[in-house]
This record gives sequence, structure tokens and C-alpha cells, in this order.
Amino acid sequence: MIKNQSLKLLLLALSLSMSSCAVFQKQEEAPATADKESKKEKNGIKPYDKVITKDAKSDKGLFTVHKVEDKYFYEIPDSLFNREMLTVTRIAKTASGIGFGGGKQNTQVHRWQKKDDKVLLRVVSYEIYAADSLPVHEAVVNSNFEPIIQSFDVKTTGKDSINKTTVIEVTDLYTKDVQPLGLPDRTRKEYKVSRLDESRSYIDTIRSYPENIEIRHVKTYNAGEPPSNESMGSISMEFSNSMILLPKEPMERRYYDERVGWFTTEQTDYGLDAQKSKTVEFLDRWRLEVKEEDMEKFKNGELVEPKEPIVYYIDRATPEKWRPFIKEGIEDWQVAFEAAGFKNAIIAKDAPTMEEDPDWSPEDVRYSVVRYLASPIPNANGPHVSDPRSGEILESDINWYHNVMTLLRNWFFVQTAAINPEAQDVEFKDEVMGRLIRFVSSHEVGHTLGLPHNMGSSVAYAVEDLRDPEFTKKYGTAPSIMDYARFNYVAQPEDGDVALMPNIGPYDKYAIEWGYRPIPGKEGKEEKEILDEWILEHAGDPMYRFGAQQGGGVIDPSSQTEDLGDDAMLASEYGIENLKRIVPKLIEWTAEDGKDYDDLDDLYGQVLSQYNRYMGHVAANIGGVYENYKTYDQEGAVYTHVDKETQERAMDFLQEQLFETPEWMINQEIFNKIEFDGNIERIRKMQQRALNNILDFGRMARLMENEEINGKEAYTLLDMMTELRKGIWSEVYSGQRIDRYRRNLQRAYIERMEHLMNEEQDEIPARWRDWITRSNIDVSQSDIRPLVRGELSTLERQIKNSLYRSGDTLTRYHLQDILKRIDLILNPIE
Repeated sequence: MIKNQSLKLLLLALSLSMSSCAVFQKQEEAPATADKESKKEKNGIKPYDKVITKDAKSDKGLFTVHKVEDKYFYEIPDSLFNREMLTVTRIAKTASGIGFGGGKQNTQVHRWQKKDDKVLLRVVSYEIYAADSLPVHEAVVNSNFEPIIQSFDVKTTGKDSINKTTVIEVTDLYTKDVQPLGLPDRTRKEYKVSRLDESRSYIDTIRSYPENIEIRHVKTYNAGEPPSNESMGSISMEFSNSMILLPKEPMERRYYDERVGWFTTEQTDYGLDAQKSKTVEFLDRWRLEVKEEDMEKFKNGELVEPKEPIVYYIDRATPEKWRPFIKEGIEDWQVAFEAAGFKNAIIAKDAPTMEEDPDWSPEDVRYSVVRYLASPIPNANGPHVSDPRSGEILESDINWYHNVMTLLRNWFFVQTAAINPEAQDVEFKDEVMGRLIRFVSSHEVGHTLGLPHNMGSSVAYAVEDLRDPEFTKKYGTAPSIMDYARFNYVAQPEDGDVALMPNIGPYDKYAIEWGYRPIPGKEGKEEKEILDEWILEHAGDPMYRFGAQQGGGVIDPSSQTEDLGDDAMLASEYGIENLKRIVPKLIEWTAEDGKDYDDLDDLYGQVLSQYNRYMGHVAANIGGVYENYKTYDQEGAVYTHVDKETQERAMDFLQEQLFETPEWMINQEIFNKIEFDGNIERIRKMQQRALNNILDFGRMARLMENEEINGKEAYTLLDMMTELRKGIWSEVYSGQRIDRYRRNLQRAYIERMEHLMNEEQDEIPARWRDWITRSNIDVSQSDIRPLVRGELSTLERQIKNSLYRSGDTLTRYHLQDILKRIDLILNPIE
């Protein structure tokens, strides 16, 4: 008993001891947990339910976006910290005079990084690079420190202990003045922006999708010189920021060659085996890959379907009758991808209806969309978003503005109405407008595939071939739909059933093959030898030539916008003959009972605009230099001056077609319906524009350079100045009366000569320097002013000799005035 009693007492003691230990442990843990929660609260980290309340409106996607009252929160999966994301900032809605809807303002790679109780938004730069396997990689990293855009306090963490998330508030990121997400510095300087007015700035929407987040926010900036609504002293704009998750594994690059036109991404690569830092460029292109099971078929020359085709959806807002034509324009490119070895590589689909998929959105980066915009802008454009690490095109939304149809009407009318009954009206039949829409759709899709404008394409065809029905039906009006070779203005009424517009041509197929055909067993720089062979197969063939679009004045006359054929003078002569046929018919073709004369006014203006294009095409030959891209393994020069005969023909054409008053465009029956005055001034401005274009400092510099290189074989600056003077002042030499149109032209000549004597070459504004190309010259130290002085002195003598030969009083007064003007130029009053 005693023994048992002792055992019981012992067990009781142990039990109490263990119980006591358990109680003591709980009493110690409770304060520790409370301290931890208290610490979190102190650091601003609250329980999830206190931050994301039951009234929150949440949108799940890449991040879950929460709106709590007027605050926005990102719930970021911890797995996405340090993943790279591309943020594209565009104008969504704009004030008059500031860009256009859809205009890209900035592109940056961002990285969300968690550090203790903070989340950092950092900028990742790929402007400089070295492979991480190379020793120099560390130096590149050290000199490419990622700047921090903004720091965020962690507000709370997610409830899921497995798929961890972190919650931050991002309201200030989009309502305050964070420059990379808003108005760029160049625009701020232009309109003298002082600061952001936060009271008039707000977030409109933030929407989350599986691979991107779309933010719309309105910003109002106080501005000293706003381009419109000046009385407000401010600019209000709506911006869109697209934040797109980049692929974990970048696509394999294909490297650029300037002999094939392509949109590119560039990088300074310090890892190359070179004795200097070198910039490399690689193509912007879609990730088109051959399925593993189809690789042998592909190698054997069979067409195969890609792993993932390029799919474009037609916006729900697009009018039903235009959808088939836009789709046809997209799928026209299938023939080009067949040249690259793929079938069904590009597909057009209707967007699902609300009933079919209420969650489908054109903002979702997984969908490339032709977006139909109810806008008065007469245009369409095809931007794309590409991965800066590889050039992979991630998505593209083609902006299709409703008024592009007005643009198409104007082009087709003024360029083909003389030979085409379908264009002889202000409203086209649906099938005619549909075919024009298909043409523009094809052109814009070409941009989204990576192809820029190829302005050097249209000169591949002889002008006379454009009058041949058989030739044009086979080849269209140019070898590339990416040229601005609109419609066939060369063809004459007697030529029969000629084709009127370009299609996907030989150059387009060649470029797509060069950029997209996989080269099995080769990647990156290993492809270069094969890609070079593909180029050399077509070297010297103008059908496969690429000519870049020129910014500023035209230097290469064979790479111009809106031109056709290999001879600008002959093509423009045919074009003017057609304009002469159109003008007398304008009233008849625009007539409608009960309608005013707005269409007559508009289309007469289109005739003059087309005529001005012809003058520009011709003038570019004077002082022109051809540019044909080549490499060391190709013979011949890259740059060649336009030959003397061609330049002389260009000058003769301008004297005959422009400086001799173009009487055919003076139609009083039209004028008395559209204006109370203005014709004299209209012609003066056209002539002055062309004259200033010819007497351009850069053009004169090239003429002098040509003479220095080619001597007597060159068309010299003195040749040009002498022929210009004799043509514009022909009445002085013949003693004839000078009419009002010619008097205006001659005064414009004197004013331009005064400009050449007294002014320097205009400086290119900083914002345009990256794309404007021109010949630069120090005017005061060149031969320009001695030549101008000599020409004015010669003209002065000729006028004095002929002053009293004309019996016309106004002619005599005019010449007396010219003598005074010349004297003031040559002998300025001190």
C-alpha cells in the first residue's frame, strides 16, 4: 500500500510538473506572438483583411489588382519578384496638337524586387550586354546598376501559405508625376511644362490579365505654351501603361543586315571578340518555330504548320461589312510565309462575342487585335511590342481609324479617276472600298510582322511597264506592298485594264523568308553565312532592293514616298496628264442636288497635293545621291551621284511644268463655287515651295561635292543656278511682258537668294536628330555666297539692259523694284 501510495504521489507530481510546463510554454508564446503582430503593425504590415477589406473590388490576373475606395493595390505573387516585365507607355487620348492616340511615349523593362518590408520597382536596361558566362559580364553588371523608380511599403501578405503573395499600394505610382509612365521630357520642354497638377490627375482603370496589366490614368500638367486650349494654361492627357510579363527563356535572335529592311532592337555587346564596344542589332519578329515531329518534313522542303501561328482578331466594334476585307489583308501574307516554309502561319479571326466569351478583351496581351477606333484621324498604324532581350514580337494591335476611308477615297480618286470609272464619285461602292481596305490592312500587317517601309521598291519597274495590263496584273505597281506606291497614276485611258495597286510582291516574300525561315542546326551569329548567301542570290536585282524611308529632305531620289517607276520625270508627266483630265470633270463627279461644294473643294485640293508630290519627286533628282547598301564582298559603290543628264531633265521639267504658270489648274468655274479669292496665292505658294526646295543648302552642298569628284561629268552648282535664273527670268532676255504669276515667282526667287546670302543652315531640333538625314555645310565658308552674288550681279545687268524694252507699265515697275531689292542684298545699308 505504502509502495503503491508512493507511486501514486510520484505520478501525481510528474503530472503536475508536465502540466505546469505546458502551461508555462503557452504563457511564454502568447506574448511572443503578440509582440510579432505588434511589430508588423508598427512596420505598417497589417492583417490581410484589414487592408483588402470585404468591400474591395478585385481583378485576378498577372497580379491581383484590388480597389479599396479610391486606393489601388497590387497583390504580387512572390514567384514573380525579379521576373522581367516590359512596360509600354502610350497616349490613349490626347489634346489637339500633341501626338495621336496610340502614339508610343516610352518603353522600359521593369523588375519588381522584394527587400525586407519594401518592394522596389527597378528599371532594367538592355542597352549594354555581355553573356553571363564571360568575365566581362561582372563589369557590365557593375556599370549598369538598376535605378529605382519607386519604393513601396509592404501593406500585408496573402493568406495562402503555399502560393505566397505580397500586397503593396500603387495609387501614387499612377497619380503622381512618375515621368517614365507619363509625359516624356522632350514634350515637357516643347510646351514648357512646369509641374503635374495632382488635383486634376487620377487613375481611370487598372485591369489585370494572365500575362499583362493595363493601366489607364489621366494626367494634367501646368504648361506655359500648351498647343491648344491656351486659356487653360495646362495639358490634360490620358495615358495607357501596358506591363507585360517577358518569357522566362528569350527567343533565339536573328541578326540584322541593312540590305534587308527590318525593325530592330539594338544593344552594345561588350562580350564580342573585338577591340571596341560594338552595337549589335537583331530583328523584331514573331516566334515561329517548327514542331519537333515536323522537322524532317521541313528539312525536305515540305510546308509545315508552326508550333504557334500568328493570330489577329478583328475588333468587335468593326463594321460587319468591312471585316472580310481586313481579314483578307491579314491572310494575304500567308503566301510570304510559305516562302519561309510555313503554311497557315498567319490567321485572321473574329473576336468572340460577349455571349461567347465575356472575359475576352483586346487589352489582353495574349491577343493581337485590329482595333477599330471611332476617330476623325484619317490613318491606320501597326505598332508592335517586342522583347528587348531577343526582339521577339509579343503582341501587336493595329489601330484602324474610321476616317482612313476618307484617305483611301482621296488617294484612289486623284490617282485613278482619269482611267477608272469606279473612282469617279465621292462615295465608292462597298466592294471598291473593301478592296482598298484590304490593301491598307496588308500594308499595316506587314509592319506588325517586322517590316518597315521600303521606299526603294517602286523604282524597280519601268514606267512604261506600268501601262501594260499583262505586266501589272502579274506584278502589281511595285515589288513590295511596304512601299508608298499607292495606285497607278501612270496608266493612261488608252492602256486598257491595267492593275491599279500593289499586292504582296517578290520583295515581301523574300524579306519574310530571310527573317523567318528557320535554319536547323544554326542559331544566332552562326546563321550569318547562310543569310548572306540568300541576300547575294538577289544582289543587283532592283526587285529585291531595300531603300529606307528618308527623314527631312530627300537625298536619294530612288527611295521616295508616293512615287512610281524608274523615271520620275516621265511618270510625273503621265500623272499630270491625268490630273488635266480630272479637273474639268470635278464638278460633274461631285455633283448632287441639295449638297454644298465641300467635296468639290476637297477633291480640287487633292489634285493640287498630288501635283505637288510630282514636283517633289522630280526636284529630288537635282543634287541627288543614290544609296544601294552593299558589303565588302560586293562590287561597286554604295553612294552614287545622279548623272548629269537626269539632273538636267529634272530642271527642264520643273521649268516647263511648274515655273511656267500651270494654266490647266486655273479653272474659274470651280473657283466661283469654292472661294472668293486665293488662286493667285495658291500658285505662288506652290512655286515658292519648289524653289526653296531646289535652293536648299544641303542640295547645293551635294552639287559642289559632285563637281569635285566627277568634274565635267557632273551637274554643277553653277549649272543649276544658271539654268534656274535663265528659266525664271526668261522674259528679261526676250523683252516680253511679265504676268502676275511670274512676277510673284520672280520675287520669291529674289527673297530666296537674299536668304542664301544672309542666313545659315537651320539647326535640326534635338528631338528630330535621330531620324533626319541631310547634307550639312558651313555656308559662310563655302562657294554658295560668291555664286549667289555672281548670279544676282548678272541678273542686275540683264534687267538694266532690258528695262525699257517692254511697253508694259507693271512689268517696268516690277523690274525697277527688283533692281532695288538686288541692290539692298548686294549693298546692304550699314
